[in-house]
Amino acid sequence: MIVAENEDGFPVGFIGIENRTIEMLFISPEYRGKGIGKEFIQYGIERFSINEVTVNEQNPQAIAFYEHMGFMVYKRTDLDEQGRPYPLLYMKR
Repeated sequence: MIVAENEDGFPVGFIGIENRTIEMLFISPEYRGKGIGKEFIQYGIERFSINEVTVNEQNPQAIAFYEHMGFMVYKRTDLDEQGRPYPLLYMKR
């Protein structure tokens, strides 16, 4: 896990990576659009060779961000990993 902090040292975002996959990515709403997510992705690609992410299909903002960062959908499921009715998109670079 990598954490981004603001100038006062408070966390404003984080990314969790495992096995070349983004497991979680969060940016505080007031810090979105400032390049933090892009920096996380670029760092993850360079340092950890990330190449995959799973995103909830009902999160168009996240999907658009990952597409902008070069990820493309290769698989879709109707249920999430816990069997709940949340469609997931599996994306690769």
